[in-house]
Amino acid sequence: MNIIAGLESYLYVVSTLLFLPVLLGLTLLTMWVLVCFGSFLRELIERRRRMRPVVDRYKAALQDISASLHDKNRLDLELERLLQRAELSLIKSLDKIRFVIRVGPALGLMGTLIPMGIALSALAQGDMPKMAGSMVTAFTTVVVGLACSVVAYVISLIKEKWVRGDMREMEYLTEIALRNSKFNIHDTKEANQNEVF
Repeated sequence: MNIIAGLESYLYVVSTLLFLPVLLGLTLLTMWVLVCFGSFLRELIERRRRMRPVVDRYKAALQDISASLHDKNRLDLELERLLQRAELSLIKSLDKIRFVIRVGPALGLMGTLIPMGIALSALAQGDMPKMAGSMVTAFTTVVVGLACSVVAYVISLIKEKWVRGDMREMEYLTEIALRNSKFNIHDTKEANQNEVF
């Protein structure tokens, strides 16, 4: 019996100690969602103006590599590597908001259950103001966690469509660069042969 009571006390202390990190985590999460939402709005405005900075940067990098490399085999490898890097970068940009979808509700749930334990303890001691304060905190944290998750989910849905479109465009540009390099190499070989004859 003493062992069970000791374990219960230990777990209560651990959960109480986690309360401050959970509140801090939720605060940082709301700030992160605001930053992501601002970045999302900026990108939305750019796309409405037919601007695609990611694709433009990729196009410039493609032109640089195509102009600097004349070896066909090496050019194929470099263009493939550039495409993979660009796609990985786009996926990482999605991961920056996707983690909020999972972490928000988890922190919200922790922020709800910990104060409810404190509230029940306060109720047992007859401390009604402390219980009321803990219950308010409990419901506030779950609302904040779910709100962050919903906003992040909506942003990630729209950004996924953008990322897929950007990836298709980058693959298309890479194919064009590869075909142009084939024609350029073929023309150069023909010119060299004509010079010989």
